Amino acid sequence: MLIIRPCQPNDLHDLMHISAVVGRGMTSMPADKAAWESKITASQKAFAGEADTSSSTYFMVLEDNETGQVVGTTAIYTGIGLSQPFYSYKVSTLVSSSQQLDMIRQAKVLSMVNDYTGATEIGSLFLLPEYRKPGVGQFLSRARFLLMADFPHLFADTIMAELRGWQDEAGNSPLWQHLGHKFFAMEFQEAVRTAALEGSQFISDMMPKYPIYIDLLPEAAREVIGKPHDSSAPALNMLKKEGFQFTGYVDLFDGGPSVQIARDEIHTVQQSRTADITTDQTTETTGLQQDYIISNGKLANYRLALAPASVDAKGQLHIDTAQLDALQLSEHAQIRYVEARKARPVSNAKVA
Repeated sequence: MLIIRPCQPNDLHDLMHISAVVGRGMTSMPADKAAWESKITASQKAFAGEADTSSSTYFMVLEDNETGQVVGTTAIYTGIGLSQPFYSYKVSTLVSSSQQLDMIRQAKVLSMVNDYTGATEIGSLFLLPEYRKPGVGQFLSRARFLLMADFPHLFADTIMAELRGWQDEAGNSPLWQHLGHKFFAMEFQEAVRTAALEGSQFISDMMPKYPIYIDLLPEAAREVIGKPHDSSAPALNMLKKEGFQFTGYVDLFDGGPSVQIARDEIHTVQQSRTADITTDQTTETTGLQQDYIISNGKLANYRLALAPASVDAKGQLHIDTAQLDALQLSEHAQIRYVEARKARPVSNAKVA
């Protein structure tokens, strides 16, 4: 069974392994022991209710409870840009006109902005290749939205995600090569690592404050503005299904797209329901069994499971005892759930 839970110090070895598999370019998961220790500590404080509510890290892992191995990650970061600047490029249009020439021209520009300051960011979504089976990536992604539905007061009204931008097979970013490198004189991966481990102050120090005309960039750079990394395309599709939209913001380094939505408009948040949970197999159910994403609703000991269940006439959700134990719940506890897959008939009207 796969369970999502908050990260713990004894996950460090597995998280370092995941960083190695992720490779270069994912700023939120550098292969650095001290960075991981800091993230784990920050997450523990957040789930314990001890963190600064304006800026917190809720980092969760996907555990295969048969082996105890951490096989995936997912996270929420609140109050971005409050402790250190959070920069993006905003793609906008400048219009120029000349009566003398009887001409109106439009030009796309990149402007460095801090428009997401104070927003909540979702990120750090990764699943080991051997666990990339139908529904598992969706489980990781939507788990964050159940956490928001359970505790909306912890998260900002605006939720955003910054997708990894397109890179070639060698890990080079065309946008960085033709733009960022001109101002920083460092390679793309070095810049990404510096931002991940030391913060983004160097961006403010060195990057130009005036708009950059996109038409002046080489075609290779223009083509990747707003284009996700090949490995990020599935995550972007999942976010679009949740209602996230691209509004013209892209990553400062690699041009990856940022998408956003109002917290309460996220489809999983809207579709989730609360119910009592039971393992009673004698009660008549609807005769349909579905896969549900289920949260235990307990912040300090948060757990989510992807499990088959049925609903009875009283609205109770029926699961088996192994799933109840994995969620660390007792009979008739209240949970939150959302449908993960289409309903399917069961052989009888009882929970099997």
